[in-house]
Amino acid sequence: MKKKEAYQEKMDAQMKILNAKIEELNAKAQKAQAEAKIKYNKNLEELRMKRDALKSKLQEMKGAGEKASKELKAGIQNALDDLKTAVDKAFKRIKEE
Repeated sequence: MKKKEAYQEKMDAQMKILNAKIEELNAKAQKAQAEAKIKYNKNLEELRMKRDALKSKLQEMKGAGEKASKELKAGIQNALDDLKTAVDKAFKRIKEE
C-alpha cells in the first residue's frame, strides 16, 4: 500500500470517528432542547394557573360588596405576590441556562 493510500484510509477512519461524535453531540443537543422545552412548558403552565387564580379573585372582587372586597384584598395581594415571584424565578432560570 502506498503512503498516500494509507494516509487517506487513516483520514477516512478519523472522519468516521469525528462524524459519529458530531452526531452524538447533535443527539444530545436535540435531547437538551426537548427537555428544556418540556421544562419551559411546565413553568408556563404553572404561571398560567397562578395568573388564572389571580384573575378569578379579581373577578370575585368585582362582584362582591364593599365589605367582601376589603376581605378579598389580602388574598388578591397574596396571589399577585405569588405570581410576581414565580415570573421572576422563571426569568432567572432562563438567564442561568
